Amino acid sequence: ESIVARLVGVLEAAVADPEVLVSRLDALGGVERERLLVEANDTVRAVPDASVGELFEAWAERTPDAVAVVCEDQELTYAELNARANGLARTLIGQGVGAESKVAILQDRSAEVIVSTLAVLKAGGSYLPLHTDQPVSHLRRIVEQAGVVLVLADHAHTARAAELPVPTVVVDEDEPLLPGDASAANPGVVCGGDSLAYVMHTSGSTGTPKAIGVTHRDVVALALDSRWQGGAHERVLFRSPHAFDASTYELWVPLLGGGTVVVAPRGELDTVALAGVLAGGGITAVFLTTALFNLLVEEHPQSLAGVREVWTGGEFVSPAAVAQALKAAPQTKVVHVYGPTETTTFALSHAMNAPYRVREDNIPIGRPMDNTRAYVLDHALQPVSAGVVGELYIGGSGVARGYLGQYALTSSRFVADPFGAAGTRMYRTGDLVRWTSDADIEFVGRADDQVKIRGYRIELGEIENALLAHPDVTQAAVIVREDTPGDKKIIAYAV
Repeated sequence: ESIVARLVGVLEAAVADPEVLVSRLDALGGVERERLLVEANDTVRAVPDASVGELFEAWAERTPDAVAVVCEDQELTYAELNARANGLARTLIGQGVGAESKVAILQDRSAEVIVSTLAVLKAGGSYLPLHTDQPVSHLRRIVEQAGVVLVLADHAHTARAAELPVPTVVVDEDEPLLPGDASAANPGVVCGGDSLAYVMHTSGSTGTPKAIGVTHRDVVALALDSRWQGGAHERVLFRSPHAFDASTYELWVPLLGGGTVVVAPRGELDTVALAGVLAGGGITAVFLTTALFNLLVEEHPQSLAGVREVWTGGEFVSPAAVAQALKAAPQTKVVHVYGPTETTTFALSHAMNAPYRVREDNIPIGRPMDNTRAYVLDHALQPVSAGVVGELYIGGSGVARGYLGQYALTSSRFVADPFGAAGTRMYRTGDLVRWTSDADIEFVGRADDQVKIRGYRIELGEIENALLAHPDVTQAAVIVREDTPGDKKIIAYAV
């Protein structure tokens, strides 16, 4: 359809109804509307209506001797992980954990943290991972805001857990998880797909962290996406902080697909240590934040040669880094991925294989994943043409329940989906994007002052509010500067 013909159609619609608002005139032609709203979102794929725990138990029954977790020199089979999680789940049930009870997890990256996470779900509760390096005052605020009933902690963090206003259960390698002679059989707690699976927090502009509630259905839809088929995700590296939503991919994609979680050594990994883990751990797939991917490719590109798929996202990815990675590891697929925590980790993806002609300016964030819909809309929620910048809205599976206890914020960000079935919702991302001529989506920027630093979403207003809470500060402003390319820093100015 020519632009002239499309404009004629818009003018005819205006003449037919002179009272119509200009913002309500449909600027898309029929062919492009079909392509961008229907064809680009033709992603429906059957997913079982089961909880995370039920799907894991099915694998434990089907492949009991398969290795589920590798942590340094320790291995847990599916049967062993299931039994240990069952024992802890019975302990939690005895402590009063039930349907949608929030259980905080304050543990370092380990096999035990996986046991804890699975046990909470088996008990019918929802897990709330806490950053182990955040101030106790911040953790206390999160625990109180979410209504946490119990904290699971390892020995390294029992002292900090004791400062939180809820009871603590110690979960560590040398702690017995079965109460007395209790059975290690599945506890049999039934959870529906709409039951809460986990709560994760992101920065909030008012100074209060936003608690995002994600359901079992959301997690299952991500874990069973067709992009994980083919064997590339047999051994996935668990290196993200547990409280970072990338851990959803790192844990549940392998564990709900019969694969293995390989736990990275505790603490932050520099590029030398990460390269060693990738080379020596038999890792087949890994997620890296954009900044870490760019740095690893610059310093140790050969470390990716044995990895089948590298998923990266969070900020603008360097086209030069992608080109260098594909050159150094031509057998490795690099996937540029996009997804806010509110849409269960990943929503769009763009895969690149060698030989791949990398664009010099902007690598697309891709197309919707299974059962996901993506819309590029203007301020009146009308779809825009390819090449026109609009705001990205995400619908379909993975759209979270909302922000716990923040109903006004939830209603402003999780809105009715005018293009989906009755009663469905879409998430307003705040990201400015555009369709390419190939029906991919490109990221352009933000519609607000939210930023991403090394993969973490940060509301600059939260930092400003924290500064203004100090009695000696009367005014504050916070910006991001990038004096050295690739090295973003948050700078605060105070009066």
